[in-house]
Amino acid sequence: MLRSVIKGSGSALPKRVVTNDELASQIDTSDEWIVERTGISQRHIAGEDETTSTLATDAALAALADAGIDAKSIELIVLATATPDNTFPATATKVQHAIGCDGGIAFDVAAVCSGFLYALATADSMLRSGMAKRALVIGAETFSRILDWEDRGTCVLFGDGAGAVVLEAVESEEDGPGVLTTRLHADGEQHDLLYVDGGPSTTGTVGHVRMKGREVFRHAVVNLTDVLNEVLEDMNLSGDAIDWVVPHQANARILDATARKLGIAPEKVVVTVDQHANTSAASVPLAFDVARKDGRIKAGDLVMFEAMGGGFTWGASLVRM
Repeated sequence: MLRSVIKGSGSALPKRVVTNDELASQIDTSDEWIVERTGISQRHIAGEDETTSTLATDAALAALADAGIDAKSIELIVLATATPDNTFPATATKVQHAIGCDGGIAFDVAAVCSGFLYALATADSMLRSGMAKRALVIGAETFSRILDWEDRGTCVLFGDGAGAVVLEAVESEEDGPGVLTTRLHADGEQHDLLYVDGGPSTTGTVGHVRMKGREVFRHAVVNLTDVLNEVLEDMNLSGDAIDWVVPHQANARILDATARKLGIAPEKVVVTVDQHANTSAASVPLAFDVARKDGRIKAGDLVMFEAMGGGFTWGASLVRM
């Protein structure tokens, strides 16, 4: 069968690191308050010369180098972001030009923190249909540009960064590598629990992130548990068959609660939220790249990706390495 196989991964982070103590010197918060409620110790914040496209380009080039693949062979780029460089054109086209593979397919996907999973599923479908042979799937954000730095309930939660994977359509055996199954959902009724209060056709401004944290937490645990069970049922597997869970890095308490509900051992959950905070669409590929590069995720492992974000959108994908 034809499957989309991950051939390489890469990531990029802004140079500036902002600790909780630095934030505490600017707003009414503390390192203890942030760590207790979120598990976050620091985050990376983009400088003036760093944009979503530059971070995405650096992550893409790192993924190509890891895969040993020439950028000119990439026929498809799907970039997930809620913070594009411009309203249009798609940030993916800027990355395409920067890495030197003009002429193929390149577009953005907007599903906020679930964006990477939506992008992965889109690229997987296109590769399996024969529209392309090789793809870059990227999650990249400069969320710091849409934060209200006087709102301690949101500004302490987010950071900037990018992660990318190279996908290749490969004939695979049933027990071979590749994207095995993906489940995606959305619920527009929950719009007002997590959103940005601006946009081109409403306010003509970028706006700021607004969130009702307690309600988001409750929905996240329920929705993520449900979608992870859907994916396991698709493959007739139980939670203990999964080697690694690479979740959206929103909040350490959400990660813990979801793992407990599924009976997944905490040591199987890749956690980077303490170092990167919530990087929205970038968080899953960033965490995945960290766990691959430090040797935890190896060939043959069953890896579960999962995320939930504004919209609400949520999903999960099971991949064999």
